[in-house]
Amino acid sequence: MQTLTISLIQTHLHWEDKTANLQMLEQKIMGISAQTELLVLPEMFSTGFSMKPELYAEKMDGESLQWMKRVAAAKKIILTGSLIIEENGQYFNRLIWMLPNGQYGVYDKRHRFAFAGEDEHYTAGSKRLIASVKGWRINLLVCYDLRFPVWARQSPSAADRAHGEAEYDLLVYVANWPERRSHAWKTLLQARAIENQCYVVGVNRVGNDGNNIYHSGDSMIVDPMGEIVYTKKDEEDIFTITLKKEELVAVREKLPFLRDADRFLLLNEDDTLEDL
Repeated sequence: MQTLTISLIQTHLHWEDKTANLQMLEQKIMGISAQTELLVLPEMFSTGFSMKPELYAEKMDGESLQWMKRVAAAKKIILTGSLIIEENGQYFNRLIWMLPNGQYGVYDKRHRFAFAGEDEHYTAGSKRLIASVKGWRINLLVCYDLRFPVWARQSPSAADRAHGEAEYDLLVYVANWPERRSHAWKTLLQARAIENQCYVVGVNRVGNDGNNIYHSGDSMIVDPMGEIVYTKKDEEDIFTITLKKEELVAVREKLPFLRDADRFLLLNEDDTLEDL
């Protein structure tokens, strides 16, 4: 069975200082001695959770994306995290899935955090990104998406469901999730693992941001039974773990709950059933 080695970087971020963040993160990444295949950074890792996209947004050929290409190639890893991106006059909180060969996939955050005004500055995404590596299927989401279980829900085809197969194996959330709501963060990460019978990785930042909002980190790795494999509170940390596909398969075979799941369609706001 396949294994997948993942590294998480829980770190303080320099507020709206792209140069400082990229330098700091590159030093941390290049200092990782363990062999790893996928490295996960927090949400808006180059700026912090800024509501000033008109000042800090980049094009898809901008500095931060080029930095991701260079670092992924040099370290021979897949690198992921989200950035502020401008495209066609719109701003996106965009997760980048960067391969070591320079190819990449993107996911635009679906659920914008209106409580902080994110919906006033950023355009919502409409499509999920499920990446594949070494036989693992990985669903990539961003922060506030965690509160909306339908968006993350396993949706295997009828044929897959009949054979007990799932749509994906690993759910990843990159975040800037404040400490004042850390109970929800920790609880929902476990819930997403249990209900989807998958591994869940949540990578959060630590420290105060430019609005003096404190982030306790609490980055977590949760197994398909909802058990916490790793978590770290308040401190910067780099953690590497190897996930085993055979353990995931064993859970799904012993407890084949996904076969009984409801079938459903996800509609965008402008969609109707007649369109599908």
